[in-house]
Amino acid sequence: MRRLSVALVFILAFSAVSLGETPEKITACRLKNAAAAYRHKLVEIEGFISHGFENFTFFDPNCPYSPMIWLEYGGTRLSGTIYCCGPSNAKTRPKGLVVEGVKIPLANDEQFRRLDRLIHGTADTVVHATLVGRFFPGRRERIGGKSGNFGGYGHMGCCSLLAIQQVISVDPHDRGDLDYRASPDQLDLDKLKCGTYQGLGSVPSARATFDIQHRAEAGENAWVLDDPRKVATNFLSQNLLIDEKEIADVETKSQGRVVYEWRPPGRPETYMVVVSRPYWLSFYAADQSKVAWVVIAAHKACGD
Repeated sequence: MRRLSVALVFILAFSAVSLGETPEKITACRLKNAAAAYRHKLVEIEGFISHGFENFTFFDPNCPYSPMIWLEYGGTRLSGTIYCCGPSNAKTRPKGLVVEGVKIPLANDEQFRRLDRLIHGTADTVVHATLVGRFFPGRRERIGGKSGNFGGYGHMGCCSLLAIQQVISVDPHDRGDLDYRASPDQLDLDKLKCGTYQGLGSVPSARATFDIQHRAEAGENAWVLDDPRKVATNFLSQNLLIDEKEIADVETKSQGRVVYEWRPPGRPETYMVVVSRPYWLSFYAADQSKVAWVVIAAHKACGD
C-alpha cells in the first residue's frame, strides 16, 4: 500500500508539471526566430545554460545572439541569481511562480537538483542540458519606429523568458581539459595601479570559433589544438603588428584556460589575452578529445 501511495504521489506531481500537455521539441534557433509564435507554449529544448553574476541564460552557439533567453525555476524554487532588477540570491519563494497569469510548476527531482548543484558549484559556469519550460517572449522593443528584439525579463530587461518546469537531462562536468566557465578573466587594475583598460582587437565569434576548429581538423593551423601560448602570441602579434618572438609573457593556468599577461619593455601598458578550450566547442569537434584553444578575451591597460 505504501509503494502504491508513493507511486501515486509521483504520478500526480509529474502530471502537475506537464499540466496535461506534451511539450513541443524545438531548437533554440527556432524559438528565437519565431518567438511570438511560442508565447506561453510548453517546449522541450536542448542546449547550453550560462550562469553567473547577472547571468542565467540559455544559448546555442549556432543561433543568433538576440533575442537572449533568460531562465528561471518554476514552483517555489529560485535560482539564486543576482541581477538587476530581480530577486536577491534567495533560493526559495513563498508562493509558486506565476508569469503573465500562468502558473509554472517544477519537478523538483534528482535531475533538477543535479542542475542546481552544477550552476552553483563555481562562480560562473556553462552546463549542457535538456529542459522543458514555458516560454514568454516578453514585449517587442521599438527602435526608431521599427520593431526590435523581444525583452523585459532578466537582467535589465535583457531577455525573453523560459520558465523551467522540468530538467530532462544534465551532462556532467567530468573532463579536466575543458573550460566550463561562463565568463573570461579580467585585468587586476588595482594590482597594475591603473584605472582604465580597453578591449584589444576582435575575439572570435561562435561562428569563427567553429571555423577555427574545423580548419584545425583539416590540418590548417593544427597547433591551435595543443599550443595555447602560440594562440595568444599569434593574436598579439597580429593586433600589435610585432614579431611573436618579442613577447615574453607571464601565464596563469586553470582548468581548460590559460591567461597570458605581457608588458613590453620600457612601456607603461600591459596586455592580457585569455585563451580557452571551451566546453561547448567539444560538442562540435570531430574528435571530442581534440578541442581547439581560442582567444575569448583580450585587453590593454595603462596605455594611451
